Amino acid sequence: MSSETHSSSNERIIALPPVLPSKPQVLILGSVPSEISIKVQQYYGNPRNHFWRIMFHLFGKGDVPNSYAEKLKLLHQHHVALWDSIASCKRKGSLDHTITEEIPNAIPELLKKYPTIRVVGCNGTKSHQVFRKTFGKMDLGEVQVIKLPSTSPIPGRYTKNFEGKLEAWQVILRYLDKVVED
Repeated sequence: MSSETHSSSNERIIALPPVLPSKPQVLILGSVPSEISIKVQQYYGNPRNHFWRIMFHLFGKGDVPNSYAEKLKLLHQHHVALWDSIASCKRKGSLDHTITEEIPNAIPELLKKYPTIRVVGCNGTKSHQVFRKTFGKMDLGEVQVIKLPSTSPIPGRYTKNFEGKLEAWQVILRYLDKVVED
């Protein structure tokens, strides 16, 4: 049994604020933070989630530090922003399929405020579904929207192993300038 506490379906989950470097080029959207992420107030706070391991491999950094500040520093250096498709919802536990009453985040407004964003990478099916349902008919200009395999540790129908996820996630590199900020 998981050590996570399970929220009742009557509690509204509020997403974390976005992580925004000064000139983001890639916006990664999750669905909504897991219970562990909410508890620690960190994106991808479940140590079993592959997100941080994928990011550090993509940028040739190897081992993932324990420090959340160091993790965020990597994203800022490489112009990667984080947010969620869902601003708030109800959910039993941490599984996306139990999400109800979702209210989307103001993603088009964020894209207008940060015209340097070239691609929105949806981390998993639920994030992509919510984004497409809510914003799919909007003109996003030159911004591309791609569905990436979920980094979640929870097995799903189309789950890839770490190497398969890493290979699929490499697509975001083509949207990034090679200049790395300090």
